[in-house]
Amino acid sequence: MARRRSNRAIVPGSEHGLGLLKAQVMKNQGYSVNPERPDLVKYEVARTLGVPLQQGYNGQLSSEDAGKVGGPIGGAMVRELVRMAQQQLANQRPPQR
Repeated sequence: MARRRSNRAIVPGSEHGLGLLKAQVMKNQGYSVNPERPDLVKYEVARTLGVPLQQGYNGQLSSEDAGKVGGPIGGAMVRELVRMAQQQLANQRPPQR
């Protein structure tokens, strides 16, 4: 039996920080983002991709179309998190002799 996914962050209290990350990453991608509501950027992404995403129920939306919207957002966030982690690791290395 498949587990249903939840839109909640795994780490309690991290939602605000993830929202800030999403806003910054999507702004860097050229999207107009309301910093108070970074979750709304998905509608702009959908519009630019021609995906009929609307507020409220979207049961008619195919998995493929949903992935077209969520993939670029999540992918950009993951790439930024990896970049940040690599930078932190590089800063922690002891100087080479």
